[in-house]
Amino acid sequence: MLLEQVIEEALFDQPPSDGLFNPYDQVDSDRDRPHANLLRRENLSRYLRERTRLPRIFVLAEAPGPWGCRFTGVPITSEEQLVDATFPHGGRQTSNRDQPHKEYSASIYWRVLAPYAMDLMTWNTVPMHPFKPGKPMSIRTPRISEIKRFTPLIARMLDILEPERIVAIGRKAEKALTLLGVESTYVRHPSQGGALLFEEGMRTIIREMGLSPAH
Repeated sequence: MLLEQVIEEALFDQPPSDGLFNPYDQVDSDRDRPHANLLRRENLSRYLRERTRLPRIFVLAEAPGPWGCRFTGVPITSEEQLVDATFPHGGRQTSNRDQPHKEYSASIYWRVLAPYAMDLMTWNTVPMHPFKPGKPMSIRTPRISEIKRFTPLIARMLDILEPERIVAIGRKAEKALTLLGVESTYVRHPSQGGALLFEEGMRTIIREMGLSPAH
């Protein structure tokens, strides 16, 4: 699969920089299971392969949060969701906790979009977890240099997928797409009190595109 190969080459063996954790390359022995990076690679590969058709919508978010993609390798998706048989995407837990991690933004995101999972592809502007110095389980806003580092990968993904609609979840995603000269629809990120605006924005796009929920 060309998309999977492009992502692998651009991301899997990329060394992290200061304040960035690469979930597909690094393992934190205090929090991760053995070979957790390989499990996250498998989770992402499965996510990319589960579609039977090209996605109509490309959703660009900001970056992995400390309780979601940081552990699953799947954008805006928690471990609790990934191991749930009723969830549209499957995968394995990579944290060493007894119970899988939950994430608020992921719960809001998929509550709205799970019925349309096969019609969309979600990705992160910065696909590594940005954290504050000395606080590996914190989250910070990606730097402009970090955004620019990964815009070539976003551009390549868009060339391959050729989506009908591109959605920017949050201002950093919108900034990345602007740098690429790509037209997008801005939607509020579901975190920090944005859940209602996020839902309204995505449901408007779904109606405009005439998407039907999966049965």
